[in-house]
Amino acid sequence: MTRFVVSTQIIMSILIQVKKLRRYHQTPQQQIRAVDGVSFDVEKGAFVSIVGASGSGKSTLLSILAGLDTCDEGEIWYQQEPIHRYNEEQKARFRRKNIGFVFQSFQLFDTCTAIENVHLPLEMQGEENIEKATRLLHDVGLGDRLHHYPQQLSGGEQQRVALARAFATAPPLLLADEPTGNLDTRTGERVMDIFFSLREHFQSTVIMVTHDSKMAERADVMYRMDAGKIEREK
Repeated sequence: MTRFVVSTQIIMSILIQVKKLRRYHQTPQQQIRAVDGVSFDVEKGAFVSIVGASGSGKSTLLSILAGLDTCDEGEIWYQQEPIHRYNEEQKARFRRKNIGFVFQSFQLFDTCTAIENVHLPLEMQGEENIEKATRLLHDVGLGDRLHHYPQQLSGGEQQRVALARAFATAPPLLLADEPTGNLDTRTGERVMDIFFSLREHFQSTVIMVTHDSKMAERADVMYRMDAGKIEREK
């Protein structure tokens, strides 16, 4: 009885299980093993970083986890649901319900103000809550930039808007692709401070890929990717 209870608790603490994931690309010259037999677990509430050089496979891995790319082999389980078996419509529903995104290039809508960008995911879920969007922008230090357009904001400010937008729907899982890649060191550190603060407040699980080892080391768990393979370092 005791052994059964302990086993159940361990399973319930795991949000994501990745099993022997493979993604290969064929060029005229060679086969590129972008993701080559990757397996790891992500516990609920953890901040996980995956560090590696450009071309190591980390962004491809993140795209597969998001359901934006497909795997050739392997399995992805989210709270014991087989995401790898979902069709495109099921993946889209899964993303809307469960995932927030932060991108290196910010991906803000140029024709929308800061507050409109943050409010958009709330609208898409049928939640008209401009007060929440306003509060989030205050939380990231942009209370005086609510009605500024992206081109009127610095890179660091744009990424703070992107962070506020990503957390607007309190997603259980947040995927971040090089969130400080377009920022100088000091600005990147400030953005990461805000990132960690929001993650703690919303209790989201985070998987972040980055080439910056210093940023990666701030995570609870750190993996390194090289030539499509992954190894835990922390």
